[in-house]
Amino acid sequence: MMTDIEIAQNARLLPISEIAERLGVNTGADEIEFYGRYKAKINPSFMKRLKSENKKDGKLVLVTAINPTPAGEGKTTTTVGLGMAMNRIGKNTVIALREPSLGPVFGIKGGAAGGGYSQVLPMEDINLHFTGDFHAITSANNLLCAAVDNHIQQGNVLDIDPRRILFSRVLDMNDRSLRNVIVGLGAKADGTPRQDHFMITVASEVMAVLCLSDSITDLKKRLGDILVAYKYDGSPVYCRDIQVNNAMAALLKDAINPNLVQTTENTPALIHGGPFANIAHGCNSVMATKLALKLGDYAITEAGFGADLGAEKFFDIKCRTSGLVPSAVVLVATVRALKYNGGIKKDELKNENVDALIKGSVNLEAHINNLKKFGIPVVVAINRFDSDTRDELGALAEICEKQGADFALSDVFAKGGEGGIELAEKVVKACEKESAFKVLYDDSLPIKDKITCIAQNIYGAEKVNFEAQALKSISEIESLDEVYSSCPVCMAKTQYSLSDDPAKLGRPSGFTLTVRDVRLSAGAKFIVVLTGDIMTMPGLPKHPAAYDIDVDEDGKITGLF
Repeated sequence: MMTDIEIAQNARLLPISEIAERLGVNTGADEIEFYGRYKAKINPSFMKRLKSENKKDGKLVLVTAINPTPAGEGKTTTTVGLGMAMNRIGKNTVIALREPSLGPVFGIKGGAAGGGYSQVLPMEDINLHFTGDFHAITSANNLLCAAVDNHIQQGNVLDIDPRRILFSRVLDMNDRSLRNVIVGLGAKADGTPRQDHFMITVASEVMAVLCLSDSITDLKKRLGDILVAYKYDGSPVYCRDIQVNNAMAALLKDAINPNLVQTTENTPALIHGGPFANIAHGCNSVMATKLALKLGDYAITEAGFGADLGAEKFFDIKCRTSGLVPSAVVLVATVRALKYNGGIKKDELKNENVDALIKGSVNLEAHINNLKKFGIPVVVAINRFDSDTRDELGALAEICEKQGADFALSDVFAKGGEGGIELAEKVVKACEKESAFKVLYDDSLPIKDKITCIAQNIYGAEKVNFEAQALKSISEIESLDEVYSSCPVCMAKTQYSLSDDPAKLGRPSGFTLTVRDVRLSAGAKFIVVLTGDIMTMPGLPKHPAAYDIDVDEDGKITGLF
């Protein structure tokens, strides 16, 4: 069987101009900017024209999953395959995804553009530099950091306390050695020595700001609102005080425009933005999602990691702040992953074990019940593998039925859109049901109560322990401006468990969620909550995926998943 990259390199791609024209883009005007033959950016002029035409929005479908395991769940593959299957049954559908980060691409799992016969293409470009969005975000972020240090060096008129600089440098690569660094060493002209930190680019507030902005004007305002540091007297310093927010926006003028590509079956896909869901809000850009809704009768999007992180943030942050209203949610699960949750080791997951499947299904049940709390129909997509047995699939179907969730087998990895027709039909029916979408908590709740609400209602925690630093940070945020207290919270938590302990599989109960610190992302307009041992700069594994990636003299890339 061919690898993902071999399948991608053998697919028949159409010129991106043809894909754009199918969507109504005037490729002869200033409505699109080409990045080679197979990728392009949609320009604001087209989005303005669409808005003026007052076209009705399509229906929005979110794809999420159970907690990820080493066995793999295939959420992006399912998202792509579902979009292709929807078009196969005659439903005009556009896919909206996040861009992959170079951290995971070269780190633990390789490529992140779908898999098998359900991929977005050209996968090599998408997984690597693509259209340069992440580089622009990295540069804009680090411009602000450089300007802050320069301000201190040039006399520190704002009286910034170097010990209380909140904004960190970023790099789109897993590099644990940069988590804690000392900058400004050397001669007096080399800067003021202080401790600094690096995060991965996808955790940057600039990434979140770009993904939540709905225009360049909104982007500039949000960039200016970023809380950068505190003065010696305890008062805040914002990006607008450093006076580089407009220059940052100039760096992002192209990055803010959604990217257009296609799938292995030439279904249009918008790929834009890439915040992680374990340390950021985990959704593609608002602009790309809204554009997909205008271009298709259905827009299929995804949110990162399990439903406890990605879906919750999609609903409580992205939908709350943008006005988006989903019509249905697809929850991806696999027999293998549920057996892993039932205590079976990775190298034994191919063996039939119905008892372990049933034991591990508590994780699936928890996510189904959690998603129902948001008031929209749930369809379980059982992502099928060759090792799945009839008895295991039957047991999993019975579990879904007991939970009152519709379900469908999905074989999009091996069959592309054809393997997702049953799922597509179930999703269409779900979208026709009455939906009563609601967010989990009210804006007016105090910050601590919002955190506790998510911990108890989504994670299943018995109680929440706020460490002293977290309590101090919450108090500071609440004292800055009452508007910040009304912001949603963005939980930074391990993706591997419903709890804050990655070793607790299945459906943990009776545990205490530990909140170490709380940080205000005033530009993104949410509050980041650091729990457990979560880190904002991952490290490389013992055998990074980068070891297996190569390119030949003709420029052909191999080993990329």
